[in-house]
Amino acid sequence: MAKRIHPKGLHPKPAHAVLPTREAVLAFIEDSPQKVGKREIAQAFGIKGADKIELKRLLKEMQEDGAIEKDRAGLRKAGRLPPVVVADIDTRRDRDGELVARPAQWDPEAGPAPLITVLMPRGRRADGPAPGTGDRALLKIEPDGDAPGRYLGRVIKVIGRNKAETLGVFRALPTGGGRIVPVDKKAQGREIAVPPGGEGDALDGDLVTVTLGREDRFGLTQGRVKDRLGSVGSEKAVSLIALHAHGIPHVFPREVLAEADSAREVGLEGREDWRDRPLVTIDPPDAKDHDDAVMAVPDPDPANPGGFVVTVAIADVAAYVRPGTALDREALVRGNSVYFPDRVVPMLPERISNDLCSLRPGQDRPALAVRMTVTAEGRKVRHSFHRVMMRSSAKLAYAQAQAAIDGRPDEITSPILEPVLRPLWAAYRALAAARDARGPLALDLPERKVILNPEGGVDRVIVPERLEAHRLIEEFMIQANVAAAETLEAKGQPLIYRVHDEPSLEKMRALGEVMASIGLKLPKEANLRPALFNRILGMVEGSEHKLFLNEVVLRSQAQAVYAADNAGHFGLALRRYAHFTSPIRRYADLIVHRALIRALRLGSDGLPPDMESGDLAEIGQQISAAERRAMAAERETIDRLIAHHLADRVGATFSGQVSGVTRSGLFIKLDETGADGFVPISTLGADYFRHEEGRHALVGERTRQTFRLGDKVEVQLMEAAPVAGALRFEIAGGGRAGAPAPARGGPRKGRPAPANRDSLTKRRGRRA
Repeated sequence: MAKRIHPKGLHPKPAHAVLPTREAVLAFIEDSPQKVGKREIAQAFGIKGADKIELKRLLKEMQEDGAIEKDRAGLRKAGRLPPVVVADIDTRRDRDGELVARPAQWDPEAGPAPLITVLMPRGRRADGPAPGTGDRALLKIEPDGDAPGRYLGRVIKVIGRNKAETLGVFRALPTGGGRIVPVDKKAQGREIAVPPGGEGDALDGDLVTVTLGREDRFGLTQGRVKDRLGSVGSEKAVSLIALHAHGIPHVFPREVLAEADSAREVGLEGREDWRDRPLVTIDPPDAKDHDDAVMAVPDPDPANPGGFVVTVAIADVAAYVRPGTALDREALVRGNSVYFPDRVVPMLPERISNDLCSLRPGQDRPALAVRMTVTAEGRKVRHSFHRVMMRSSAKLAYAQAQAAIDGRPDEITSPILEPVLRPLWAAYRALAAARDARGPLALDLPERKVILNPEGGVDRVIVPERLEAHRLIEEFMIQANVAAAETLEAKGQPLIYRVHDEPSLEKMRALGEVMASIGLKLPKEANLRPALFNRILGMVEGSEHKLFLNEVVLRSQAQAVYAADNAGHFGLALRRYAHFTSPIRRYADLIVHRALIRALRLGSDGLPPDMESGDLAEIGQQISAAERRAMAAERETIDRLIAHHLADRVGATFSGQVSGVTRSGLFIKLDETGADGFVPISTLGADYFRHEEGRHALVGERTRQTFRLGDKVEVQLMEAAPVAGALRFEIAGGGRAGAPAPARGGPRKGRPAPANRDSLTKRRGRRA
């Protein structure tokens, strides 16, 4: 039988008992975790029969006096929020970097709306939308015991963006006030009117947040400037839009910078001295920080003929960023570094990332290193972790190292070619053979890089050459990440895994439909493996569908996330995997470093003793959200930069490929820049085009002209919206001619046009 709830220090009252005092009722309402109404109070105090009338009168008096409030959630103490509340997350974080929210509905006469510190939801996966600044969310709340008048809230569900506030660029009018051009692609063409006096201190061209009001008599939504965020008058400031649109912290608090500036170099004490080992860094030529170094030597053990000992040393960030410090809190809030063409928003201040933890040649640097013994066939037979002091013997660029191996050494690589670089390449080729046997997903997609001119505009878009040196470093890092996960599992130490699930059945069906549209059949296998997708990609190797199908296969994959529970990494065909190799720019790697330090007793600066799997699950959810936030911001910034770049080429013709087909029109990816744009269905011609979903095609009802996913087309640029990063095209050539349909009573008239057909909305691609 369920136990009756009673207030602290009170017992069930006999029938016709004296009514509880107002203080006792308030105490019961405040202490109860469940919904409280008259019935619950009567049960708790043993009130029956006619006494319930007196209780009702007492509760009514308390409401009239303002002591308690009543709504659909029941009774609550006046001024206190109900257990579950809809709240809007502020566009700015609090001093500790936490998301804060305010109730969506609040009576201003009750004083300022209370603040709710938003706690990220626990959970293994992060597939659903994650809360961010400007979102509206359903929160389960409780009073914050450390801050009277404030609450802690856990996210139950993200409802959507706060409709009462938006982000845009202010355009001033000579008569006062102005217009807001929204940065959201979906809002293109729907400006917001700002009346005189509503512009605050905003100047023409400023990025602002706007509080929305009613529509005026001309049909424009009214708005008032809430915050001026800075000027976006030049292309150099284009990334500013993404930073504010996604709520990415980009200014370090004073206490964080002070803590970084006060850090002193770590000494040799308690570390192995590896300063004489020929470790080298291999990075992009413009890299400012160097957090990984590598070396390889033949294994001297006669029991392992032809084998190698591979070493990967990673900057010991944990030695400088201790749990619970201002540096640590800020790193968790940021989650990762964010990379834009015109700037980098680092996870850690430059004093840490570019100085103390950068493995500069000839300088002593602390590192956490793993030594892996592999066979001639690339199979790992053992590994061990070490906390060391190292000294990089050379800083190399990818192309520089590759040139040396290809027979073109320079003054830096000549002395280390035979003793250092040759063994590295030999070890890599052994590991590559094992990788090929394992069969990870082998997508072949060009990674475009935007090169800026001195003014911050786009100079050109290039596809950097993919070198064996890139693959060497990638394979060494993968092996080090696997070793970290294996060691922590063996020690029973909770950690954050990098998890990548297999594709869902729904996505596999969609992939099968796309393949059928180009005359291919999806192979049937009992168990999904990356090798299946590699076979599919092999079907189109050398054909016009190669690039298109690689992108479709990428879209079919689940998104990789950080989680405290292991589900393996499907894309890499690995049972266990954790990020260990980039603690300067990823918080997940810093957690794994601390876990190794704790598990292997390598120091006192490992994971705190009270941090267990539940805490790591919450951190995994938070940094997965930060990663998605960074990916969206980076992608949108590229879109805006290219839209700026193409704005003066309206009317020009470009080659491209149909990358998406909807009932509203076609999405086109340009060959030259990789930019995406939209062709409204209303511009395709005089024919009526029908959307054939199964074929992923638009087909002319009369002419049978067809535009299908993957088709090569010529398009003319009709409009560029730089602020939104959107492009609108019209077809100039391409598609597939078909036999005209037989006449059936003349042309059809009055057919309804597809909704939103002139929208500049872009497809937002997904990355695994």
